Amino acid sequence: MGKLRQLFTGEHKWFFRYAAFVAAVALLWLTFGPGNNILHWIGARFEISSQEKQIEQYTTEIEEMDRRIRMLRSDRDTLEKFARENFHFSEPGDDVYILDE
Repeated sequence: MGKLRQLFTGEHKWFFRYAAFVAAVALLWLTFGPGNNILHWIGARFEISSQEKQIEQYTTEIEEMDRRIRMLRSDRDTLEKFARENFHFSEPGDDVYILDE
């Protein structure tokens, strides 16, 4: 600690005080200054993180939909069941009961 104190009180004290002041101003400018500052970087990182989570969610949804599409294309009974449940299709002679929830 003595060497640090000697820098600020020794023969070059004005230079080191000036350098410390400039460094403090630069640090404040990087932290709170307009435009591209550290706070902006932190906010952008949180936004990127949330968007990456959304990408993962949409990717799993797409995979599930692709699986269902393959299943509906390959199995006619599954397609018929899907059409009856979701679009209320029926065959002639069927009794249809629609219950709204």
